[in-house]
Amino acid sequence: MSEKLNQLKEILGVVSDLNHAGSVLSWDQQVNMPPGGGEARGQQLATLGKISHEKSTSDEVGKLLDELKKEFTGSDSDESAMIRVAARNYDKATRVPAEFVAEQSIVTTAAFEAWVEAKGKSDFSIFRPHLEKVVGLVQKYISFFPPADHPYDILLDDYEPGMKTAEVQEIFGSLRPKQVELIKQISSAKQVKDDFLHKKYNEKKVWDFSEIIIGRFGYDFSRGRQDKAAHPFETSFSVDDVRITNRFEPENPLATFFSGMHESGHAMYEQGVNPAYERTPLAGGVSSAVHESQSRMWENLVGRSLPFCEQFLPELKKTFPSQLEDISAKSFYKAINKVEPSLIRVNADEATYNLHIMLRLELEIEMIAGRVAIKDLPEIWNAKMRETLGITPPDDAHGILQDVHWSYGLFGYFPTYALGNLVSTQLWEKINKDIKDLDEQIRKGKFDSLLGWLREKIHIHGHKYDPQDLVQRVTGSKIDSAAYVRYLTKKYSEIYGL
Repeated sequence: MSEKLNQLKEILGVVSDLNHAGSVLSWDQQVNMPPGGGEARGQQLATLGKISHEKSTSDEVGKLLDELKKEFTGSDSDESAMIRVAARNYDKATRVPAEFVAEQSIVTTAAFEAWVEAKGKSDFSIFRPHLEKVVGLVQKYISFFPPADHPYDILLDDYEPGMKTAEVQEIFGSLRPKQVELIKQISSAKQVKDDFLHKKYNEKKVWDFSEIIIGRFGYDFSRGRQDKAAHPFETSFSVDDVRITNRFEPENPLATFFSGMHESGHAMYEQGVNPAYERTPLAGGVSSAVHESQSRMWENLVGRSLPFCEQFLPELKKTFPSQLEDISAKSFYKAINKVEPSLIRVNADEATYNLHIMLRLELEIEMIAGRVAIKDLPEIWNAKMRETLGITPPDDAHGILQDVHWSYGLFGYFPTYALGNLVSTQLWEKINKDIKDLDEQIRKGKFDSLLGWLREKIHIHGHKYDPQDLVQRVTGSKIDSAAYVRYLTKKYSEIYGL
């Protein structure tokens, strides 16, 4: 290995360490930090972010990349991939001043604390001035880059490299009418019963059972843990320290199972990345959509499947006999897949979930363009919910304040949730061709073959391949909605007798 490559890896390793230290502080902010610590935490994150940014955008890094690109161009090696990804990151980072990175850390840390308070009190006015600052910074961030086909392209590219807004809008434009038509057919069918899902369940027992499930999936608790937070998430500090958070909702107690499955899908991806990529730009999942494909696969394609219900319901009934004593696996399966327009995105059924994402995409584009006033967002949100799903949020907590993402400035992230749904089913069709008895394995509570397939085809590669290239390498097609439409149509035609 060349001396220059070693020099680059050493610098990028330090940058990685600084970024992971910041991630630890962010995790602690959501899990452990007392409310009064917000201002100081924002300054700490700003300091780390500024130092990391300065190191990653130094002239020395730029010179090393220029020289190494000549040496490794055209190779399919890990080194060539690392240089390609590092050069891309460098190009983007050098356009953004370090002072802006520090300011953004301070503003978003305060915005998160305001969001927590606002959601708890269901009062958007508490969060509004912070969101106005965040949106202003996002608009400023866009201004650092050359004009794109669409300003939103610059934001989307941070989470889904190479994807364009026009591509997403085209995919959503073809998908939306098919999902709306399916929902229309379901609405005229006999509704399934799910009252037993909303009875009182002991929180600790639900929490413990969720850890049993994800442990059997393959989430390695010797390299991870599950803690409580206001919003479930996964975060990684290294391949050997990958953590998730979860929450318990008394009105929807078993949602803890599915959010646990979801976050463990993200976490198992991170735990499966090639350890040799540690402290390099190749570490971690390749994009938000591919990452989301893993979480949605374990949550929905596995966790909401009939074979899964047949495996786990008997054990669940022993834990909650009074709530589930007369419930069959088929009834449980139908109940957890009930299609009903709902207020909260993370609890939405598969048939309506993507409509929640499309609403958020529309709002983000309007906010960035300055075509909506932040003060009017609750009213606009409620109007779009009525138009899209036929329901109106009763308050801000169940409407505009339900997601944490905008407090952190994560504009451009939401579309990748729906794209991840599409990728999950593209992968699922290929998996079922390669593992012909997959349903039977799930029915027996065996997940080794599935996780092994994902490790080999997706996880181990980290950032080595661009997301669209990786999806095409594995499935033979770039991100496409056809498999998802086939999956939804088959599943819900069987459940609702369409």
